[in-house]
Amino acid sequence: MSGSGSVEELGAHAARARAMALLRIRSRATALAILPTGAAVVLLVAVAQGRIGGDAWATVSWVVTACAVAVLLIAAAVALAVARARPAVSPTVPLTEAAAPDLYRLVRDLADRLDVPVPSAIELTPDCDSWLEDRTHPAAQPKVTGLAKGARDAGGPEGARRGRRVQAAPVLVIGSPFLWWMRVAELRAVLAPVVAGTGPSAHPDIAAARRFVRGLDAAVAEATQPGRGAVRRMYAAFVGWIARLMLRGCRGHAAEMERCVAAAASGRAQDVDYGLRIVAQEQVGLAYAGWDRLLTRVALPAWRMGRWPSQLDAGVVSALTELSRRDSLAEGFASRLGERPACDLIEEPGAADEAASLLAARLFHGGPAEAGPGWSPVDWQQYPEEVVDRKWRTEAARLHRVLDTLGVTTSVSVGGPEARGAEGSAVPTLARVIDHLATPGADSEALAAGIGAAVARDEAAETERPRTDGGSGAPETGASAGADPDPLDLWGPAPLPLFPLQPPRTGTELLTDHVVAMVCCAAVDTAGAAPGLDWLDGPALLVDGGRRSDLGAPVLSLVEDGDAEPLRTWLTAVGVRTDKPVRLG
Repeated sequence: MSGSGSVEELGAHAARARAMALLRIRSRATALAILPTGAAVVLLVAVAQGRIGGDAWATVSWVVTACAVAVLLIAAAVALAVARARPAVSPTVPLTEAAAPDLYRLVRDLADRLDVPVPSAIELTPDCDSWLEDRTHPAAQPKVTGLAKGARDAGGPEGARRGRRVQAAPVLVIGSPFLWWMRVAELRAVLAPVVAGTGPSAHPDIAAARRFVRGLDAAVAEATQPGRGAVRRMYAAFVGWIARLMLRGCRGHAAEMERCVAAAASGRAQDVDYGLRIVAQEQVGLAYAGWDRLLTRVALPAWRMGRWPSQLDAGVVSALTELSRRDSLAEGFASRLGERPACDLIEEPGAADEAASLLAARLFHGGPAEAGPGWSPVDWQQYPEEVVDRKWRTEAARLHRVLDTLGVTTSVSVGGPEARGAEGSAVPTLARVIDHLATPGADSEALAAGIGAAVARDEAAETERPRTDGGSGAPETGASAGADPDPLDLWGPAPLPLFPLQPPRTGTELLTDHVVAMVCCAAVDTAGAAPGLDWLDGPALLVDGGRRSDLGAPVLSLVEDGDAEPLRTWLTAVGVRTDKPVRLG
């Protein structure tokens, strides 16, 4: 017996043992529910046959019968609630076989080599991970795409229309950044152990145990949803309490079963591109780092401005290429770019990237499902002007509005404290901001609080936009065309964003960002600087064609300590005029 075969068989055996333990918990709960019924039947038969008699036994038999009926009704209600509860379904972008025939062929070949069932479909997720997901619940039926030819029988669609479970292999969910950063061979190596997981998933005991645990988990989640009447709320709370009790007994067995399934899948895939998989795992970690940096530093500022970058996956390649240029640890990774990228396996990679980018914006920021006023796509060429410049000028305008509210006058270097703008507001100069923050006893905390309140008002006004009225939220392309329901609807009434990227910024952080924005506006208007995009750090100030990354420390010294000298020295070196009005957004 080979080493990989031994690992696979041991893992599969252990997984089945844990699945049987979970099913025994379900059986014990069922037995407990019908125990009063059995007692009632015994008593009624004994009374009917004259083995016991008297009014006392008759009363006992009818009391036990009434209790049995009540317990059966309660158990049936709980079982029905658990069966009907919608399990959590990951928001994804459907990818049909017509949109990615080469990718489907690669996955089918992998399944044939591993001798496991073929995944029923392929979908993309804006995350650096890949997994198998069960979509057999009637509330989350996948579209039949033709990957698993055996799954397209007449019973499948009919069963779905009748609201019944369809016997189908899990859906393969692939992180979209992998397709753009990884090469074809690397993607195949990374997907091999994932696809191998369809083998254990097909075992009846493991599949039944997973459905049981996911049903309990879904029942607990639905018990916490608001918007119910008093009776339904009490019913849901009772079901949730029962489900939580059972989940406590299942938790250890379920976790161990999944570990064993993963071990079995890894053992089965060990003979498929094993050497390349070790190298490809390095790319997984690199892709994760680049994706996280791109979302938090580059995409998030655009989302806050009501624009969503439409080519995030292509952007992660630029970000990681820049990382490989700067970081000596990443040297050599960029040389891989001459090989065929995995995104070539998709017929229209741009459309798939756009759909995944919009889904990322909704998951991590909470934008609407479709483009519209105040929420439109932006490409990377437009990013400096449409996002960076607008961000700086919007924040500079907010800073001056708060200064107006606090009664801060214009710097004397612009003509004295009586200099006013066209609408009675003070002239927006950088000197006004610096002089206020550098004045001894200046209340910077009040300014920070005012900016925080203004930002909160603007964000509240933004969230009043309707979330969606249906549709997948993706452009009508081969990657997502059709009348599929919104994937986020399966999460119920959970507020967006589902996965916030950053905690709320403090008042000092907001004030620092706004002062930096004001300095950048002044540099652009008076010193010939320009807005730019840094793939790793987001909005950047370009002076004489080069990025200036040394602005943060002088501004922080002004905001926190009231020391303006470092910033004045920086401004003199760049040639910024603090007394000239700036154009606000």
